Amino acid sequence: MRTILVNAMQLTADNQLVPCEIAIKDGVIEGIGEKFPSLPEDEVIDCKGNLVTPGFIDVHVHLREPGGEAKETIETGTKAAARGGYTTICSMPNTRPVPDNETTLKEILNKIDHTSHIRVIPYASITERLLGENLTDMEALKNAGAFAFTDDGVGIQTADKMLKAMEQAARLNMPIVAHCEDNSLIHQGVVHEGSTSKKMDLPGIPSICESVQIARDVLLAEATGCHYHVCHVSTKESVRVIRDAKKAGIHVTAEVTPHHLLLTEEDITTNDGNYKMNPPLRSRNDQQALLAGLLDGTIDFIATDHAPHTEEEKQQGLLLAPFGIVGFETAFSLLNTHLVKTEIITLKQLIDWMTVKPANVFNLPYGILEQGVPADLTVINLDMKKKIDKESFYSKGKNTPFHGWEVTGLPVKTIAAGKIVFEEANDGKTTTRT
Repeated sequence: MRTILVNAMQLTADNQLVPCEIAIKDGVIEGIGEKFPSLPEDEVIDCKGNLVTPGFIDVHVHLREPGGEAKETIETGTKAAARGGYTTICSMPNTRPVPDNETTLKEILNKIDHTSHIRVIPYASITERLLGENLTDMEALKNAGAFAFTDDGVGIQTADKMLKAMEQAARLNMPIVAHCEDNSLIHQGVVHEGSTSKKMDLPGIPSICESVQIARDVLLAEATGCHYHVCHVSTKESVRVIRDAKKAGIHVTAEVTPHHLLLTEEDITTNDGNYKMNPPLRSRNDQQALLAGLLDGTIDFIATDHAPHTEEEKQQGLLLAPFGIVGFETAFSLLNTHLVKTEIITLKQLIDWMTVKPANVFNLPYGILEQGVPADLTVINLDMKKKIDKESFYSKGKNTPFHGWEVTGLPVKTIAAGKIVFEEANDGKTTTRT
């Protein structure tokens, strides 16, 4: 039996919407064309004139399980991701226990197999227990199914340790993915060191805390030939360093989050823990540099850094609340509303930054609409308007600064490997299929 998507629209390379039909068989795209004759046993899905894109890819997410199930689980996190149009996500290793050995990684993969709604590819850690001291057995972890290596949440503090990690990763042709933060420069900061920290009398995190470690690491990447990927770039100095490194031919790639593209320190006006994330919201000049870096290719794609926490934790205010916000269920609609609709970027650019670009950077066989590839598809109603309501989130985490924002353009159906994993019903209610 086949599944045929009819009354669909496809986005062309020159940002035009054209009609199409898509035939799916055995979880794979069988064909894309103007019309497919259907058999009585075929399932026909009416896309109602909506846009069909490749399923979104997010290479920077926190699912919290094992050890943080009060914040999120693989089941709830992937359900939320499917609602946001994601079909492939890569989960960070800051769990308890940490996937720093084959046994723990295989246990996480087994949990993914049994509870995930979409494809989840886990990271393994660079160092044991994310302590920055003893390197993990990267070859064993690669063979066990690791996507890449990172100590996300903490920066690797010594150059020697990062050099040895990159040497090992380069031999294995595996990426090192880095949260860049020099601990000696944090000074217990909770927001960006700038006008808001001064106004609210809060300890600030200086921009150099991030950029100085990136500058160190790109030279180490050059020395080792390692693919070095920078997480959640947030400062203009970081953009400059990465741009110069790329011009020098160093294999460095980078990502930016929706919240760093859309918010600045000026948006923090009250003691609200939902505005606390790491790296913090920076200045308007930083925000403009991030967008410029994305547009000129210095920054390769967009990732959410989906980081759920409990309501109680986030109610502690900026000083005590943990860092992080959720992003799965708001990313596309926010970026479409505030960057595409305002003609700062094109719809084609946004889709590429959420699909084919991350796939290309990490050599993933996803993120494209072509015959013979996995049928990972997102159906988007570009005209649908809605107010973001954190209480409706599928994620356990409700920690977002975007609650109440009105957005236009939402995923209404998500298909992963040919199976419908999310759909929005005609009455506005949303459902997932398992």
